[in-house]
Amino acid sequence: MKKAVILLSGGMDSTTCLAIAKQEGFSCYALSFDYGQKHSVELTAAKNIAQHFQVTQHEIVTLSIGNLSGSALTDPDTLVPDYVESNLIPSTYVPARNTTFLSIALGWVEVIGADTIFIGVSAIDYSGYPDCRPEYITAFQHLANLATKTGIAGRSIDIATPLIYLTKAETIRLGHQLGVDYAMTISCYRATQDGLACGRCDSCTYRKKGFQEAGIVDNTQYQ
Repeated sequence: MKKAVILLSGGMDSTTCLAIAKQEGFSCYALSFDYGQKHSVELTAAKNIAQHFQVTQHEIVTLSIGNLSGSALTDPDTLVPDYVESNLIPSTYVPARNTTFLSIALGWVEVIGADTIFIGVSAIDYSGYPDCRPEYITAFQHLANLATKTGIAGRSIDIATPLIYLTKAETIRLGHQLGVDYAMTISCYRATQDGLACGRCDSCTYRKKGFQEAGIVDNTQYQ
């Protein structure tokens, strides 16, 4: 069976990617990260989701990038703000996060003999993060095949981004068709340890908007 590594945060996008990978017949290896995020309850969701989808293996890697601060998601002295419409990159941006995550996934792909990494980035309904853009994925795809034994041997490693051109509503509709229970997922940047969402941060705002536009009931538990 073909194998894939799925970056699984516990949120709706990564869970949809996992559902897509399963539907496409991949043996799924889920990879999550404890990087010092304040909303670490998402890792509990990731564990439950991985078990629900009966992944082949689920690993949670601990990283110390949060110690470097630089983000409202990791800095204890910086509050995660309410959503404000803006063209500026928000304070919730974690420097080089996707590059770090994809690099570790790339190593695991080689170890297990997989050839695909799924990542739930979107260039449509998102907060303007530079590492969610198509040109970034294209660049990392090029790097993946230059920097690995697998790539040098002529076997391409595919960075799969099935949601990159989808709105949140389109992602929700797709996941709904695949049987995803989004009540299992946690997207909120200020989620309580009980998994209650704030309803006001960037991530909650895009999530709520997505359900409204999709015409699907939002079963998220808000504070």
